[in-house]
Amino acid sequence: MDNATDPKLSSTNQRELTCPSCAGNLVYAPGTRMMRCEHCGAEVEIVEAPTISIDELDFEDYIARNQGSIETQTLHTVRCSSCGAHVSFDEHVTSDRCPFCSSVMVVTDTISETQIKPGLLLPFKLNQPQATERFGLWLKGLWFAPSKLKRLAVPQAIKGIYIPYWTFDAHTTTHYRGQRGDSYTTTISVPVTRNGRTSTETRTVTKIRWRPASGVVVVDFDDVLVLASNSLPAKEANRLEPWDLPQAVPYNEMYLSGYRTEAYQIDLQQGFALAKQRMAPQIDAAIRRDIGGDHQRITSRSTEHSDITFKHTLLPIYISSFRYKDKVYRFLINARTGKVYGQRPYSVLKITLAVLLAAAIIWLAYLLINKNGSSESNTYQYEYGYDYSSEN
Repeated sequence: MDNATDPKLSSTNQRELTCPSCAGNLVYAPGTRMMRCEHCGAEVEIVEAPTISIDELDFEDYIARNQGSIETQTLHTVRCSSCGAHVSFDEHVTSDRCPFCSSVMVVTDTISETQIKPGLLLPFKLNQPQATERFGLWLKGLWFAPSKLKRLAVPQAIKGIYIPYWTFDAHTTTHYRGQRGDSYTTTISVPVTRNGRTSTETRTVTKIRWRPASGVVVVDFDDVLVLASNSLPAKEANRLEPWDLPQAVPYNEMYLSGYRTEAYQIDLQQGFALAKQRMAPQIDAAIRRDIGGDHQRITSRSTEHSDITFKHTLLPIYISSFRYKDKVYRFLINARTGKVYGQRPYSVLKITLAVLLAAAIIWLAYLLINKNGSSESNTYQYEYGYDYSSEN
């Protein structure tokens, strides 16, 4: 979020973003509850309002009333024309590269949108030097990388950004039908042919006895996490889990200072549809436990979701992206735990040369073994005067 232009920021908050000592910019210091001046290093404590509480918001009420009394905010973001990301810019920045796809973004693409205000966020815990160090170690550990990679994937390009998520709580009741399979052993007679003769042998085999099963299972879900961004594929973001959500704090713009934020592109209803998909495997596991036996088949299920609540949450990552042969590669860090996920290209030439070198080493070893074997045979002949190779 652009703090300087957000109409919902009070004048008090705006003054708190200015250093009281030198009037420089205050930015959040990762891993602390302090704002630090970029110019003189002075620190100011982030003080939470005593009335702030972390409330679950009613999903059904939101849908029925079209937001109802849920607090919203106006975001001023720059839209990437390549990947569609909506990202905040610092006030003094007129253009930059998109952290998700490395395309150029300019302030002429600025848009304003009203969205549900975040209720929670996890502040950054790793600072920029720590993230840069992890990025450098990742680069050094890459085998068979193209020579251009270290020029394209520069550590200086790594950016800190808050990614939007939905978290959902729900009570689920599922009626199901299926089958329970119990294993048992039995003996059978099978014909066996040996040396042209056929005989009968007895063998023990395991079979499954199936019988119908049905029932009801109840599963409660807490903080089902759903990525609310289209610019970062969910399969990549999921690699950064788990998140220490119990350490989240009430939303406060001060934690955003010095970092970018992305506006959500997946709305609440779309988010809950995705949450249902994340809930489904746990519901199926509960059904299988309820069926019991050694094997289970689920033929039908019907799930009712109730007491649905949600929160809009911001989670911190460091991200770097670069293009290589018209494909985007990303490097991500969970800015709380330091967990790393990276995509990288491979050099076909380097892999080919490595395969050829390995083949040459194996061939050379084969020649040396044969040569040593031949020398040992000749030595034995010379010492004992007998040539076994001439024996008929």
